[in-house]
Amino acid sequence: MTTDGFTPGDADVFVPGLLGAIDVDGGPTDEQLAVLRAFVTHLWRRPDLDVDTLAPLGAHELAARLPGDETRLRFCEMVMTLELCRHPQSAAQVSCAEQCAAALGVTDIAVETTRTALEQGSAVVTIDLERIYGEVLPEVSERSLRDRYLRLEEPDPALGDRLRALGDLPEGSLGRAYIAFYQRNGFDLPGDDIHLPAHYVNHDMNHVITGYEPTAPGEIARSGFLVAANAARHNWLEFLLTMSIHESGVLTHGEIRAKFATLSRPDVSDLLAEGLDRGRRCTVDLSQVDHLAIAGEPLAAVREEFNVVPLAHPMVTDAG
Repeated sequence: MTTDGFTPGDADVFVPGLLGAIDVDGGPTDEQLAVLRAFVTHLWRRPDLDVDTLAPLGAHELAARLPGDETRLRFCEMVMTLELCRHPQSAAQVSCAEQCAAALGVTDIAVETTRTALEQGSAVVTIDLERIYGEVLPEVSERSLRDRYLRLEEPDPALGDRLRALGDLPEGSLGRAYIAFYQRNGFDLPGDDIHLPAHYVNHDMNHVITGYEPTAPGEIARSGFLVAANAARHNWLEFLLTMSIHESGVLTHGEIRAKFATLSRPDVSDLLAEGLDRGRRCTVDLSQVDHLAIAGEPLAAVREEFNVVPLAHPMVTDAG
């Protein structure tokens, strides 16, 4: 399987350009700079670039130095990530991000999300993002369950029992680790819980494979990993949804309550940048893997096959 992997672009252009995109209202916030530094260190591996001394690039100067539609789209996605890290959000920041997109001719990215939140409130953003996300829901749902279990109106004991049986697989297997993940976190299994069952089988299998726990930092890093492995629309929208829930604090999704400024916590920006770096090394789009077909395989072997490199600081030492 081939993927349209995340390529971070030329750091000598990207980093000054990103600085220019957040140089509003007296300058970047501490959180925006921390996230950008993490990108420089972990994504580009360029410790020689000092974001405190680099001169920012304006949008039109950037456009002259940034060729290629794919590269320009990637830049705007990173601008939007940094935009969501500004608290409180400001009209100047939103306008600057929009000016970057316009100067680069990028139109296929949801740049209006933060402006909508600023002008119309989080309720409107929630409706809009949930609608857009519904369009790609089949693509981020477990392959063998998409047709029957995309949505449930009532519990389906057969699905819950099918998943519970994964706990009988050999120790060290992906399926056994998946059940341990649910037990460790006190979650109901899909089928027992009716909320988007096919999606959450896929979502949580990828938590297990990537090693990220379902905390706000872990959710952001997991979504960053997937979009770096394959920068397709379905993965970008999931990353945007995750950032809107766990970083900007504008979106509540089902039973998941909105979080605010997660990336301002110690080491969380590094966790995201590491997730992007690990994801771009991964050889598959994990959202498209048939996890139930490989549930009996050793988790270590699955990670080796997909080139999922270990976390620098594991979030859990016993996966089950």
